[in-house]
Amino acid sequence: MPLDNDSVLIVGAGQSGLAAAHAALEYGLRPVVLEASGRTAGSWPRYYDSLALFSPARYSSLPGAPFGGDPERYPRRDEVIAYLERYAAALAGRGAELRTGARVDAVEASADGFTVSLDGGEELAAPALIAASGSFGRPHRPALPGLDTFTGQVLHVADYRSPASLPGEHVIVVGAGNSAVQVAYELAADRRVTLASRTPVRFVEQRPLGRDLHFWFRVTGFDRLPLARAETPPASPVLDDGRYRRAVREGRFRRREMFMRLDGDQVAWPDGRRERVDAVLLATGYQPNLPYLAGLGALTADGRPRQRHGLSLTHGGLGFLGLEWQRTPSSNTLRGVGGDARRVVAALARHLRGDRERGRA
Repeated sequence: MPLDNDSVLIVGAGQSGLAAAHAALEYGLRPVVLEASGRTAGSWPRYYDSLALFSPARYSSLPGAPFGGDPERYPRRDEVIAYLERYAAALAGRGAELRTGARVDAVEASADGFTVSLDGGEELAAPALIAASGSFGRPHRPALPGLDTFTGQVLHVADYRSPASLPGEHVIVVGAGNSAVQVAYELAADRRVTLASRTPVRFVEQRPLGRDLHFWFRVTGFDRLPLARAETPPASPVLDDGRYRRAVREGRFRRREMFMRLDGDQVAWPDGRRERVDAVLLATGYQPNLPYLAGLGALTADGRPRQRHGLSLTHGGLGFLGLEWQRTPSSNTLRGVGGDARRVVAALARHLRGDRERGRA
């Protein structure tokens, strides 16, 4: 079904897709948002139960809708879900079309834009498309020695919900980022936990001089700092109010250099020691989840978008949102994606105007 010449198809109804829809309305475009799941909250309903934002509510909102409540609190997962669903309802009231249960299988390019094929056979065509499907659906699972023959349970943090998700007395958490440390701390309440990583955990004080770090990001302009293009984003530090460093210092959980290999139900450490382990949790990050663009020629061989600051380097009218370190350090966060969305949508609006002017010439 062809859409009108001012339409933009947006894949994903998480924070990035909703920010894109808001920007599209501001630029006089008609956003059609396609969400594979049954809720307009992206991946948030599938995150682990105890997840809380690392930024206060004051700095955690999308354009045009403050988060509400105590501005200094750190909203939890279910609060974010409710916020995003309210935001989506407000967009629908302004004319945005939001479809849930609309999984995109493939995208084809044409002289007039893009044709999207949905699971079930329906096709939609529009002159512009924004891929805002994030990365949660494509967890990174490194090829660790012995992982495929390990006799215990292996779980990526994408599939972790609570300590009940993992059995056993000894769990190894692989990673050195916020999720790895937060989950290790949670698991350590009733079992032995080892945090294994190739590099030491880099802790950063969450409230230096009594103000949240994001206050200082805003004051200094760090959150808006444009970045050079990076194929491999730098590792993020672990924001800590003191509890995690204290837990390590007191031995609540320990951090060790990455193990050499897993062997049956045992782990071999670099110092030659071996010990039994019941489960391994991979907090090893994610990669862009863009399988529907595989046939378009817009991705690298490893599935990453060929883009600069969210604009495709291969196809006019194609944009990306929600990529880690896409343009600034806050690009894939609630507080930062709105700025990226405005820039991407503004560029697509100029592209559509140029097409119309060429058509009249």
